[in-house]
Amino acid sequence: MTRFRIAIDGPSGAGKSTVARRVAQRLGYLYIDTGAMYRAVGLKVIREQLPWDQANAIVEAARRARIELIAGPRGLRVFLDGVDVSEAIRTEAVGQAASRVSSIPGVRKILVRAQQDLGRRGRVVMEGRDIGTKVFPEAEVKIFLDASEPTRARRRFTQIRRNRGALDLEGILEEIRQRDRRDRERADSPLVQAQDARYLDTSNQTADEVVEKILKMVRVVEKKSGSG
Repeated sequence: MTRFRIAIDGPSGAGKSTVARRVAQRLGYLYIDTGAMYRAVGLKVIREQLPWDQANAIVEAARRARIELIAGPRGLRVFLDGVDVSEAIRTEAVGQAASRVSSIPGVRKILVRAQQDLGRRGRVVMEGRDIGTKVFPEAEVKIFLDASEPTRARRRFTQIRRNRGALDLEGILEEIRQRDRRDRERADSPLVQAQDARYLDTSNQTADEVVEKILKMVRVVEKKSGSG
């Protein structure tokens, strides 16, 4: 199936990136981390010290941003305006900035168009928060990954340990709750489960177990379509 697309949505810390990357590797598909694109814009806003109450300036920054996602031996590398920012965008401050810029309709419009261009040829695994509802509502396989708030906080705690000195698990939990509120309550493309998406709670499952479930779903869809 030349236009086969797998959409994986869910909140922060649900395991989307790890699972999507492994699914793409197993299938030989292109992995697209849309969250990295919003993080890149968030980093640009921080570096240019743009006020958060000036949405037009932030939209213009998003329009000017040259964001490239390049697969390499060390995994997906993210370039912003020609500079590798793969590590820089993974801080919690940039994550919070990404959540804020993603609530601006003009920014979303720019990045959604770019994401649609990246995935138009198919054979992609794309993860984010509105892939199955906004970017590719016609995706052949849709998954909504979720996990309990404490589980997601612990995962984030482990993930950012190298990027931060003093760590406060309760603080991370509160940051996750704030991001969830912004993502779920924004007017444009809020985080919701697509009606035809398969819900998977990853709280008590390993990434490999989730990957196997998704691969099984893909095989079923391929068989029904006659492309397997």
